[in-house]
Amino acid sequence: MSPLLRKILQEIEQLTIEEKFQIITYTTEQLKRQTITPKASKPRCKWRDIQGKATYPLVGEDAQEWVSRTRQEATENREQIIRNNYES
Repeated sequence: MSPLLRKILQEIEQLTIEEKFQIITYTTEQLKRQTITPKASKPRCKWRDIQGKATYPLVGEDAQEWVSRTRQEATENREQIIRNNYES
């Protein structure tokens, strides 16, 4: 325990119960502010930022067909990686 903390704790012992509760409340609020990141500080993504990021074939292709096709491609890719790792 640091000398400063020891001194603070000795001072706290001399306070009333109400003052001790005030210290607890103050300390709790300080800890919350230091450990919890406010939502406002998190950068939010905007649809404008991703505009045009989709590949051209997506345009005009049925959404369900695109989802099914890309899932199938991902599955085939994973299976190929597993086969390559198994063979090695």
